Amino acid sequence: MIKRISKHELRLGMYIHSLDCDWMTHSFIRNRFMIRKQADLDRILAGSVDGVYIDTVKGVDTQPGPGPDQPEPISPLRTRVSHREELAAALRIKQEAGAIVHALLNDVRMGRRIEVERLEPVVGRIIDSILRNPGTLVSLCRIREADQVTYQHSVSACALLIMFGRHLNLGGGILHEAGIGGLLHDIGKVRVPDHILNKPGRLTDAEAMIMRDHVRLGLETLSQTPGVSELVVQVASQHHERLDGSGYPRKLKGFQISPMGRMATIVDVYDAMTSIRSYTTGIEPAAALQQLYQGSPGFDQDLVQHFIQAIGIYPVGSLVRLESNRLAVVMEQNRGGLLHPVVRVVYDISGGRALPPFDLDLSGPENAGDGVLSHEEPAAWNLDPGKFLVMEAPLRLLRA
Repeated sequence: MIKRISKHELRLGMYIHSLDCDWMTHSFIRNRFMIRKQADLDRILAGSVDGVYIDTVKGVDTQPGPGPDQPEPISPLRTRVSHREELAAALRIKQEAGAIVHALLNDVRMGRRIEVERLEPVVGRIIDSILRNPGTLVSLCRIREADQVTYQHSVSACALLIMFGRHLNLGGGILHEAGIGGLLHDIGKVRVPDHILNKPGRLTDAEAMIMRDHVRLGLETLSQTPGVSELVVQVASQHHERLDGSGYPRKLKGFQISPMGRMATIVDVYDAMTSIRSYTTGIEPAAALQQLYQGSPGFDQDLVQHFIQAIGIYPVGSLVRLESNRLAVVMEQNRGGLLHPVVRVVYDISGGRALPPFDLDLSGPENAGDGVLSHEEPAAWNLDPGKFLVMEAPLRLLRA
């Protein structure tokens, strides 16, 4: 239930539905969030807002309940698990989400109304998967078939935005809206001619203009769709804007672009650079992050650094060279150190031979003499990292 209370009635564990003021007048990156930190509560109390709206379904009510020092219960579905444990569920979720977005695009193509409520259950499952293991679903979303690029990109954008938002400690409600925004951000592409949409080579200037019009077409569709939040519209309308004003369609500059819009620009470009398609292998995730980090004036560099922290310096699925002169595929991040992930060792460079794959936790003290030297291009070694990501055979895990 949504109810209005005085800001002085707020306590930890409450879910803010609205701060009863315009987003631009407060310092939070989102309008809806769980109050998890005393610092956030203090910021609201010190601000000019008098009243707030809380959601008593998503957070605690004003009635007496657990004290502020008691942690929010964690659902068993959201307990952290390994990549191997999450793999089967992530594969099912990727397939389900792709099918739903595909059906939704067909509805738009046929002139039928979008039913946003159809997206909500799968977005919830994507959130659960990200919370169980942040890298598994995101890494699987890199791999896509030629005739499925548009809607699989949407699924990937959804997963990446949720992972990004999770790192920024955004509340469950805002993660849900961000996920729906990711699924719907390219909805206008269904009205772009297939020969332009699926063209493997560089677009002509005329074709590029038609392609860019997908933002306007998408907003037309969303404007006729009940239940679409302002945050979803921000993702769809601003994911091609750039801080220096070089983007489109409105050439917004700086903080004319919303926080979620600035996040969406990073996610959209990263996914486009790293996706593996039938006609291009994309670039390695670590190389894509390096390009984003090199200071392009189009991106919010503070958010870029947060994105790198969220996804890892060597993201899951990256092929890396170890100090031991072996090649390995990054399987998951260690929260204690971005430079010491869990990797799957697959190739001995010195011996010039493939190895029976085994997992190695580079954060373990017994592996102190080994670490990541650099990322490698899979094509140069005729290796497919994706094959090792989905491997289900029993593997040794060497860790502390």
